[in-house]
Amino acid sequence: MNKSQLMKNKKGLVMGVANERSIAWAIAKELSNAGAEVALSYQGEMLKKRVYPLAKEINSSLILECNVEKEDNIAKTFKKIKNKWNNLDFVLHAIAFSDREELKGRYIDTSKENFKKTLNISCFSFTSISKEASKIMEKGGSLLTLTYFGSEKVMPHYNVMGIAKAALETSIKYLAKDLGQKNIRVNGLSPGPIKTLAASAIGDFNYILKWNEQNSPLKRNITSEEIAGSALYLLSDLASGVTGEIHHVDSGYNIIGMKNSDSPDIFENK
Repeated sequence: MNKSQLMKNKKGLVMGVANERSIAWAIAKELSNAGAEVALSYQGEMLKKRVYPLAKEINSSLILECNVEKEDNIAKTFKKIKNKWNNLDFVLHAIAFSDREELKGRYIDTSKENFKKTLNISCFSFTSISKEASKIMEKGGSLLTLTYFGSEKVMPHYNVMGIAKAALETSIKYLAKDLGQKNIRVNGLSPGPIKTLAASAIGDFNYILKWNEQNSPLKRNITSEEIAGSALYLLSDLASGVTGEIHHVDSGYNIIGMKNSDSPDIFENK
């Protein structure tokens, strides 16, 4: 099948575009290039100003404000989608948040308030979104969220976000079980480190990038295009038999157990 026809006649929502460097934006473009009709959601006026010009690039006819902290707001968002399209084929959830200052310190010092807010936005919102989206996926569909290796292993300056992503990954499995009978697939994409607005909140990020490059099997970092290609696969019918999975796109870094003996010592250049 021609790639430009892979998502022909499919309609879906991409949530979490912050700017032109967002992983969500790279995926939205890939879906659009594959023939999908893509709706975009945003939260707040600041993001609205960034999202509207991008929406024009992919001829998006549906741009929705959605505050995922509010259940009724999520329900209204999918009601608008139903009114516009009647049916939905896919959703990409690329939403996460935690207090930047608390990511700098130790996990043990995480405040209860930030713990609840981080888990709510970064994890539970996907469950709420899946519940509402599934109501208008009459022909089945695909739900995809973004996670990170910090859910599996301790990563510097990730702290409570690692706990949130671990909960998110377990949610994927339970949602896959719950929605499988409706032919709705639920998967997670776990990209390696890449420079985005969200990544800027992580301390020593350039060091993490260099470490991943030197110690991953492919000896390089990934690109947004590679992430988008994997997302296209998981959201398309090519992955019709795949659900409940966490798909790593990280140059193979997740399989490595220790520093590559051939890699130079980069601690001095941290």
